[in-house]
Amino acid sequence: MRILVLLTAGALALSSPAFAAGPTEGAPPPYDGDLMRLAEILGALHYLRPLCGVTSEGQRWRTEMQALIDTEQPSDARRAKIISSFNRGYSSYAEVYRACTPAARVAVERQLDEGSRLAHDIVVRYGGN
Repeated sequence: MRILVLLTAGALALSSPAFAAGPTEGAPPPYDGDLMRLAEILGALHYLRPLCGVTSEGQRWRTEMQALIDTEQPSDARRAKIISSFNRGYSSYAEVYRACTPAARVAVERQLDEGSRLAHDIVVRYGGN
């Protein structure tokens, strides 16, 4: 998934109006909904993976989120929206899971699958010229 997230970030940077002119206000890009969902998934993984014993990743999912933000170079308002999506993903699972259960493991797999699919779809649809 890391490679797809980085490809997504790079493709978005190259195709985004922000790449040419810096952050601007206005209509969100066409991939905005998918990007917000991807941010939410990264937040969920940031909570769930360590809960289920994957300690070797450290801050991986937060770092992935930061890479998306750095590449996207959003306006302050849009940046806050992206961060809010990440935090919503984190907190929604923190409210439900206090220990790694079989359901939490299924949630991790679903988040990984959906995140990979979203990252791939964003690159394919909006990835460049």
